[in-house]
Amino acid sequence: MTRKKILTCLMLVVGFGLAGYLLYHTFREHSVSEIVESVRAIPTVNLLAALGFAFGSYLCLTGFDWTGVRYVKNGLPYPKIALASFVSLSIGQSVGLAGLSSGALRYRYYAHWGMSTEDIAKIVLLSGVTVGIGMAVLSGIVLVLNPGDAAAVLHLREGVIVGIGIACLAATAGYLALAAFVRAPLKIRSWTFRMPVLKIAIAQVVIGTLNFALVSACLREVMAASADVSYLKAATAFVLANLAILITHAPGGLGVLEATVRHVMGDAASIGSLVAFRVIYFFIPLFIGLPLSLIVEAVFRVRKAKRQSQDGLSLSEVAPAQNLV
Repeated sequence: MTRKKILTCLMLVVGFGLAGYLLYHTFREHSVSEIVESVRAIPTVNLLAALGFAFGSYLCLTGFDWTGVRYVKNGLPYPKIALASFVSLSIGQSVGLAGLSSGALRYRYYAHWGMSTEDIAKIVLLSGVTVGIGMAVLSGIVLVLNPGDAAAVLHLREGVIVGIGIACLAATAGYLALAAFVRAPLKIRSWTFRMPVLKIAIAQVVIGTLNFALVSACLREVMAASADVSYLKAATAFVLANLAILITHAPGGLGVLEATVRHVMGDAASIGSLVAFRVIYFFIPLFIGLPLSLIVEAVFRVRKAKRQSQDGLSLSEVAPAQNLV
């Protein structure tokens, strides 16, 4: 086993251990029956709305890959892009280490459709940039408009929080400026990155921000069933939870998301709402993505076998002809 694999396995073990501790710490005061009843108390209309927002988010996530594919100037049809994006991210976001797990699945699909390793790496990289931009914009908005909650959690002055929010928005504006005026590759040590054209950069900002806004709406919808929760407060809790997830690297944010949201929202974040959010946004897509990935893999194998069979027949037809000559 290579050092990279050992490190990856170690990170997963530590991540799952941390997730288990945080889940226990968050839910230890509640029995299974209490959690079930708390979920059942959420009205059906709220659950359906949350499902709708989750669907919209995963639709936006396909736009992450779409911008990446267009960035490498490939004409791959959108249905194939959407398939690769949904399968890879529905699994990667739940398993954890999304950059590695979803990247491996993307490589499998895009390579099968004829893309080079370099182009696939660029697609994954640009998708990651879109994630960062989307989170930066939403963070900037909520930190500027609602600095109080973030200041209480991070133990910083509200003025500092507002400054961080402005910096997030300024960084996004700087990215757009680079896309508009810089065409030469940017070099940072041995790393080289060519900026996308302005049209793609704007698409990244819009799609990335809309994605996280929809996830926040999904979270707010399940919490609004038991308390009067504003969208801005729910979005703030989601932003801070993602910051904690980035620091801990817990698989799928398991435990970290629940603990952070509960810390920010207090009693407004009922146990049922947290469980419902994880089921709707993570588990349901995972249970769709896993069998779908197996079906796609089976189709790939059948097509590969057919091609090999056809190539074998072609060679067998050529051989007698060569013998006659």
